[in-house]
Amino acid sequence: MKILKTVMLAVVLILVPAYAFSYNYGYMRISLIEGDVQIMTPDARDWGYASINTPLDEGDQVWVPEGGRAELQLNTGTYVRLDQNSALQILSMDKNSTQFYLSQGHAYFYYDAPRGSVIQVDTPDASTRAFNKAIFRIDMSDQYQYTDVAVYKGFVETENEVGRTRINAGRMVSLGPNTNAEVAPMGPSDEWERWNKRRNDRMYASRGESSRYLPAELRQYSYDFDNSGRWVRVPNYGYVWTPTVVVGGGWSPYRNGRWIWRGGDYVWVAYEPWGWAPYHYGRWSFIINIGWFWVPPVTGAVYWGPGYVGWVRTADYVAWVPLAPGEIYYGRGYYGQHSVNITNVNINQVNITNVYKNVYVNNGVTVVNRNTFNTGSPSIVNVNKNIIQEKIFVKNNISVGAPDIKPTRASYFTSDKSIPQVKLPPQHVRNIQVKELKQSRRLIKEQDKSVLNPGVKPETLQVKTVTTPRTPGKGKPSIQQVQPEEKKKTKAPEGGSVPRDERQVKPSEKKDVAPEAGSVPRDERQIKPSEEKAVVPENGPAPRGERKQVKPEEKGKPEVPECGPGQKDEMNPDKCPQKGQKKHGTKETKQ
Repeated sequence: MKILKTVMLAVVLILVPAYAFSYNYGYMRISLIEGDVQIMTPDARDWGYASINTPLDEGDQVWVPEGGRAELQLNTGTYVRLDQNSALQILSMDKNSTQFYLSQGHAYFYYDAPRGSVIQVDTPDASTRAFNKAIFRIDMSDQYQYTDVAVYKGFVETENEVGRTRINAGRMVSLGPNTNAEVAPMGPSDEWERWNKRRNDRMYASRGESSRYLPAELRQYSYDFDNSGRWVRVPNYGYVWTPTVVVGGGWSPYRNGRWIWRGGDYVWVAYEPWGWAPYHYGRWSFIINIGWFWVPPVTGAVYWGPGYVGWVRTADYVAWVPLAPGEIYYGRGYYGQHSVNITNVNINQVNITNVYKNVYVNNGVTVVNRNTFNTGSPSIVNVNKNIIQEKIFVKNNISVGAPDIKPTRASYFTSDKSIPQVKLPPQHVRNIQVKELKQSRRLIKEQDKSVLNPGVKPETLQVKTVTTPRTPGKGKPSIQQVQPEEKKKTKAPEGGSVPRDERQVKPSEKKDVAPEAGSVPRDERQIKPSEEKAVVPENGPAPRGERKQVKPEEKGKPEVPECGPGQKDEMNPDKCPQKGQKKHGTKETKQ
């Protein structure tokens, strides 16, 4: 029996990775596209054209070419927008905290997440974090090597290898690798800032009915519902949403879009701009006087899914139908009360007793040729409703989970068009290895810890404040390189004691430190070992063991011994103390 259990456990460990599915796909989507935006995914290992409502996950990269723009929406209500000629890598993502790497270009962040979360945005020059709600932008200079961080609301903390500083609303900071920082008031708005403000105003100027009827977990998608449909009350379901911007009388849910392969499963990507929340949360139903309507999940039972449909496979066709409320969804994971995790059951023993309700709705079922399902252009087949009900969507054909059809390259993107070589991202962007980048830049959630110097409390960055306003990403700030020796300096402790010079010295150059009582501060400038001299205490004797500095022409002149002729011992000066000094226990005053 023990051997049998061991064998079964080994089989589970082998099979589970093949069916593992990342729940992170519910955390972020592409919510707006202008131009030919491109993405690279670990699944595809290649660049392809992006489309609206494409889910994004750790390891993905986004490239916005000349003339394009893109908006990414997180499930926390945060938005990330990219201007043309910008490249963004997604390094880390969990329920509330995210980490991005802006390797090139201009990015705008509308950060709105629960307390205790963090957004971290790294660039080659710096790392910026927000721990509370904030609106800010990051611009990388094309001509000069520096990063601008400008804040419109709240505050952020920015650091480079030298130290960290805080930037409040209305200000911007410029810094490079191993430099000090320049802080300036923000100058006139540029077109990128005005575009983002217009976008914010449209989305947040007024909230309609959707925020009242959606569960708390989905209210960040209110804009889509408000602008694309209406809410009506239906017996047994309460308030439901029905789209009003559909094309043609034959429209049905899960038809205007396609299935792409992400992380071990087929995920629905809708072409309708509003088609994120209604296809990945809740269920669909139909009544004559309203048509198709979406039933939202209840608060506390909100689960993102690849697409809540029932599947059928035959020798010729692949078909799917929207699930009605209460019907069982078979997926590779747990998706709430009315779902079965097929990675934990023997799918051959699943007994499906009822045909799905929406099979009997006109145009409820979508049928495609099986041999085109995993291509860039799945071919929808118009099949008579009676044939669908009597020969296709019957219990024996119903599939437990998405079809077991191997993905092709065309399965990774919604478009099967290849990107011309001249339109691919720049070579340095294509060379980025996200896994290696993630190892060198960790997501640090603790505010008192450094990103660029892990395990070390960040130093305060030297800041030069100017009064001349600057527009982010424009002009050249007056920042200067900080030498490595200067980076190692530490601030004086709060008790008022004077810090030691942190420069590296040879053992032969080390000297004792003066005791706190009556100590003399050191000159903080960097000095060469040959320039170090002991400080003579006021009204006191000169320090022992120090020779006066002599000029080259003075070399060869005899020195005057400290204790008189014949009494000086170079190896043990204590044998010859000066008058008034004790032989032991007295420390020298050190500069």
